[in-house]
Parts: sequence; structure tokens; C-alpha cells
Amino acid sequence: MGGAVLAAALVAAVPALAQGGKIWRCGNEYTNNPGADPAARGCREVLGGNLTIVEGTRPAPPPGAAAAAGSSAGAGSGAANGAARTPAERVTPDQQRQRDLEARRILEQELRRAQERLEQARAEWAQAQAARPAGTRGEAASGSARADELRARVERAEADVAALRRELARLPAADAR
Repeated sequence: MGGAVLAAALVAAVPALAQGGKIWRCGNEYTNNPGADPAARGCREVLGGNLTIVEGTRPAPPPGAAAAAGSSAGAGSGAANGAARTPAERVTPDQQRQRDLEARRILEQELRRAQERLEQARAEWAQAQAARPAGTRGEAASGSARADELRARVERAEADVAALRRELARLPAADAR
């Protein structure tokens, strides 16, 4: 049985040797020609196994870019391959300010909702704690499970509020102009 495994490994290795040997990974690129100094490019040799690379499809350009690319394609510019940006794609400072204000408004609204959920969860948890009589053993398991569930709900709500506050802190100030 061991001989069959060794033979299969040798048969799999022969095509790799016939291709000229080494395959290198340079970031997200795989190549058999890493250049003069592979280490300088951050390339590492891929050891063992077969390597199959399937190229993905390129995304279609936006509808407005096709007309711009058609008009400038004869000029030999980079617009045909999507490298150049047209001025229509840029966002003006006023547009960016409006987008930031809208994002802030949405986050503040979500923060208010999250704070309401947190208050409700805390109230339910406190009510469950107060309603649980001390020293009951018959329902200790089900009461504990309910208390754990309510405590987890409070913790999730607190985490939501904290995350929304962090997101709001990352946005530019509402009065910055």
C-alpha cells in the first residue's frame, strides 16, 4: 500500500518538474517568474500540491463610463480600461458634507433606538431579578436560564450602543463646515 502512495506522489510531481519547476506567490499573484530578487518583492516559493488559478471576471463599467470611454478610446487615454476618472465621478465638498450629515442623522436615530432597547432590556432584567424569590430550588434551572438570557440581552444592547457611539465619533462634527 505504501508503494502505491509513493508512486502516486511521483506521478503527481513529474508534471511540475516538466513545467520548469518553481511557482512563487508574490502577494496575491502567482508566477513562475518572480524576477531577479524574489525576496525583495515579498515572494515565497509555493511548496507541494497542484496549483490551479481561475481568473475572475472584470466588473462592467458604469453606464456613463462607456460613452466617455468610446469618445476618448481613439485618443489612447486610460479611460478605456477604467484607469482614469471623469470629473462627474468626483464628489464635491458640499455633497460630501450632505452625505456626512445624512450618515450622522441615521446613526443618531439608530442610537436612540438602541438606547431604548437597552433601557427596556435593563428593566426586564431588573423585574426578573426582583420577582425571583430567594431560596427557590425547584425552578432554579429555568429561572437561571431566563436570567442568563435577559443578562445577555442587556449586554448585547450595551454593545450596540457603544458601537453606535464609536461610529458617531468617527464622523466629522456636525457643525464643521
